[in-house]
Amino acid sequence: MTEKVTLDQTEYWKLDSKIMKYVFDIKVSIPSAEPPEEGFPIIYMLDGNSHFQYGRDVVRLQSRNAPKTFVAPAIVVGIGHHGNEKEVSKQRFHDFTPFSDQYSYPDRLKARGVELGPHGGAEKLLDFMEQELMLEISRRYTVDSRCQTIFGHSLGGLFVLFALFTRSQLFTNFLACSPSIWWNDHEILEYESKFYKNTILDTQKRLFIAVGGEEGFMVDDAKIVVSNMDSKKVDSLQTAFYIAPEENHGSVVPTIMSRAIRFTNGVFADSEVPTRQTQR
Repeated sequence: MTEKVTLDQTEYWKLDSKIMKYVFDIKVSIPSAEPPEEGFPIIYMLDGNSHFQYGRDVVRLQSRNAPKTFVAPAIVVGIGHHGNEKEVSKQRFHDFTPFSDQYSYPDRLKARGVELGPHGGAEKLLDFMEQELMLEISRRYTVDSRCQTIFGHSLGGLFVLFALFTRSQLFTNFLACSPSIWWNDHEILEYESKFYKNTILDTQKRLFIAVGGEEGFMVDDAKIVVSNMDSKKVDSLQTAFYIAPEENHGSVVPTIMSRAIRFTNGVFADSEVPTRQTQR
């Protein structure tokens, strides 16, 4: 006799987005404790069908002893795509990439014959999060709107950087794991440059960038972003950079999840490299 396993204190529902014209799979982990007066912090996990449970388990297990783990009870929200692997891959390339008049593709993608599908939906995905998902989460749960985190890996990590550089007011904490900085000939660096020139942060923000030590050129790309931050002054932005030893693109997420979530509470380990921490 076999039975299906369900996750305790976890809900699943679908959200039909008018903005994206797409139905998202939404998974929500809710703390068993009573919500504090200000509400629970929120952690939004991109690629929710893959990464939601990592975040959920880190928060649920470690928040039992928050004074030692520095992980507080929080609502974890997984934003997932549906369909087979090819369909999900195409949707990710659309949702997580900024719009551009033209696109440049690296030879390694051409050699693999990857079917990318349409691109450039990142701005609309931010609209979806702000105007549809966040409102629905606030309607259903007791949330602290002043403490909202977004986590993304690979193209999702690129989207996290795009969110920081273009709409920093939406989130408090930005967790970018192995971000695809290479996309469209490193176009995200142009957004980073504009961010330094045009952005004034009115509240404290945190950016955590992590990458696997075996990720080759992605390590070098991440170092470029971090080096740019070292040379600039961004008021009220706390950042840290971590290279996970012996981890590759497929293995890095579970190994850095605990560290990333601790960072949302302003905690980072000695092995991380803190960059700019300024406050005016």
